Amino acid sequence: MHKLKVKKTILSITLLALVLISKSSFTQTRVRTELKIPDIPGYVTLKCDFHMHTVFSDGDVWPTVRVDEAWREGLDAFSITDHIEYQPHKKDVPTNHNRPYELAQPGAKALDLLIIRGAEITRSMPPGHFNTLFLNDADPLDKKEFKDAVKAAVDQDAFVIWNHPGWTGQQPDGISRWYEDHEELYRNGWLHGIEVVNGPEYYPLVHQWCLEKELTLIGTSDVHSPINMDVQFHRGDHRSMTLVFATNKTETALKEALFGRRTAVYYRNKLIGEERFLKPIFDESIEMRNPNMTLKGKGRTITQIHNKSDVSFELVTAGDVQNISIPERITLYAGKTILFTVRATSDTLTGYREVTIPYTVKNLLIAPEEGLPVELKINMTFIPAEKKEE
Repeated sequence: MHKLKVKKTILSITLLALVLISKSSFTQTRVRTELKIPDIPGYVTLKCDFHMHTVFSDGDVWPTVRVDEAWREGLDAFSITDHIEYQPHKKDVPTNHNRPYELAQPGAKALDLLIIRGAEITRSMPPGHFNTLFLNDADPLDKKEFKDAVKAAVDQDAFVIWNHPGWTGQQPDGISRWYEDHEELYRNGWLHGIEVVNGPEYYPLVHQWCLEKELTLIGTSDVHSPINMDVQFHRGDHRSMTLVFATNKTETALKEALFGRRTAVYYRNKLIGEERFLKPIFDESIEMRNPNMTLKGKGRTITQIHNKSDVSFELVTAGDVQNISIPERITLYAGKTILFTVRATSDTLTGYREVTIPYTVKNLLIAPEEGLPVELKINMTFIPAEKKEE
């Protein structure tokens, strides 16, 4: 009996040790990767995803998993927007439109994440699917008529987003169309933003609509599976998201910024937004390490350009620069420093000049197929070449 007790004690200790090791390992692997997209003057840049699902509609995970994913990936705010009408797991999970928020909110608060109460109104096209954010209660949206559902959200001062207008599940040819239903929502002031990006899809026509109709640009993951099933993080990919330029990190400021159209979309190493936001992001990201340069004759000189952000900027020349030649294309790699070579085009130049070099950032889109114009500034001292004695 004594030996049996000893064996049981050893087994218990071993099992306890394994549990402790397992818990320790799990704790150590919960690591947050901060997303380096800078704040801009007057605003903080909040990284947000306003479209995701759980088992309370057609997702594959519990709401608390979405909290952990958001924290690990460096998000500041998110919303779980389970479908109101579509409940494929209702035999296993009771229909409760507010429950995903209630389950996720304590964990989000503990991790200093903003979680926005939301829901998705889900109808065939037209009108399609619509996310509603900043709800007080999702239950009133459970209406037979589409317009009644949207009005129930608007009555709560919700922010209404038209989801994935070009989704082939509702538009088989992938072409986004503006129907009379959308025109009516727009005229009523019930439509506030549109998904320019949904997961892996970018809709250039929708991008143009937002610019013309002054609607907020939105980008989301629309994740249903565990996020690492959809996004190849090991290859350096990231989820599609909305950057919100808010006065501070609060729900009130976030809501004010969305209604104020202060957003950009981060999608596959692209930023999509208005010039007034993308230009300061670029300027705050780039550091000219030694802008004072000297050129002798037709020689060359090198400066260093550092990119502090997680976005690699792809630049092409936007015009000739008098007296010097510059690289036609350069990539300012994320988190890296590159060497930038300048050559003189004449060996008789002399004196000090401030030189402005125009480029276009091809992957910062201020309109469909229109890159952001930027300028690199350097201070150049020219020294003429020494004349050879005859």
